[in-house]
Amino acid sequence: MLAGANFAPFSIAEIGDGRDRALANRLVTVALRRHGQLDLVIRRYLERGIPARSGRFQALLRLSLAQLIFLPDLGDHSAIFLAVEAMRRDTKTQHLSKLANAVLRRAQAEAAEWRLLLPETLFPPAFIESWSSAYGEAVLPAFAEALLHGAPLDLSLVAPDPALVAELGAEPVGHNSYRLETRDRPVEALAGYEDGRFFVQDAAAALPAQLVALEKGARVLDLCAAPGGKTAQLVAAGYRVTALDNDSGRLERLGANMARLRMAPEIVLADGLDYAPQEPFDAVLLDAPCSATGTFRRHPEVIWHRNAGDIDGRVALQRRFIAASATYLKPGGVLVYCVCSLEPREGEDQARWIAETHPELVPDPVRLEELGAFGPALRPDGTVRTTPALPIGTGTADGFFIARYRRTPRS
Repeated sequence: MLAGANFAPFSIAEIGDGRDRALANRLVTVALRRHGQLDLVIRRYLERGIPARSGRFQALLRLSLAQLIFLPDLGDHSAIFLAVEAMRRDTKTQHLSKLANAVLRRAQAEAAEWRLLLPETLFPPAFIESWSSAYGEAVLPAFAEALLHGAPLDLSLVAPDPALVAELGAEPVGHNSYRLETRDRPVEALAGYEDGRFFVQDAAAALPAQLVALEKGARVLDLCAAPGGKTAQLVAAGYRVTALDNDSGRLERLGANMARLRMAPEIVLADGLDYAPQEPFDAVLLDAPCSATGTFRRHPEVIWHRNAGDIDGRVALQRRFIAASATYLKPGGVLVYCVCSLEPREGEDQARWIAETHPELVPDPVRLEELGAFGPALRPDGTVRTTPALPIGTGTADGFFIARYRRTPRS
């Protein structure tokens, strides 16, 4: 289905013509990115809210409002006509077609006003408060721009390949990360995909594996490994990698990705909180389960599917994973903890919690020379904080928090 239950009146698979499919993708993407603003529109025109048992009414209304207000180049008439016709043909929405027509006509008359909404209306109030406190209010326009612009396509190369970079027309944005600003064809159609010369990975997501920083041949455990981007980074760095996840379906996807890349890590289906390795590891990369709010450029729906209770649960789970990870390490071994979250509770606050409760984990500060283009993300305490407001190349990157530790020999 098209992403997000509130927006999905049809499946992409149901659309045959390539131009229609591109239009459907464009409409849904705009509706998702403008979700908060569309909420304001709907609240003004539907004082009683969305009618109960209204089928696809809300999905059709949101898509049509998105076109009418934010995609004026597609035409006002088609937005109204097609929405009303679609509702008339559906027995669950036909009684609401006149209501939809009235709402859309009012929105048409006031579209210019809606286009002047402030950037913060794109985000849930709880995140506006959290992010303003953590990063300052000045980041909000940049966050909004990143949300509306979306994410470019970042690729990690399996090995240095100047010829492929030139053929793709890619821009370097990190250690072995390259960026394509335009996506005029599927990833599978790009040069180098079939023969496993690259994998898709946001440039910020490539950092944690690079910060393991051990000699080739070191044994590294990649916890919560699927779908495998960090596993691939670790294998490409020359480590002996164990990729562990508790989801068999996700591990199948990881295995397929490794096969395409001609990589052969050890793949283990197990609970990362209750794993019994035969011997401890030189390093553990813990990409912990998190709110994923740092990925809103590519997954705009995620910020509307999170609340304080969700984050509470994830914080508690992350702490269990941190404690378990410490037991999987050799004395002197490296732990890299990371989350693709913008919430300080899942990042900076967890680092403080580790300092208070895990004396066996001693901070191993990241050095400026290890970060390259991401140098501005280095914090005074040696942790790393990226956000979608941080310029990287010609664009931005996902929001990540990364901290590195050494397990003390005396533990």
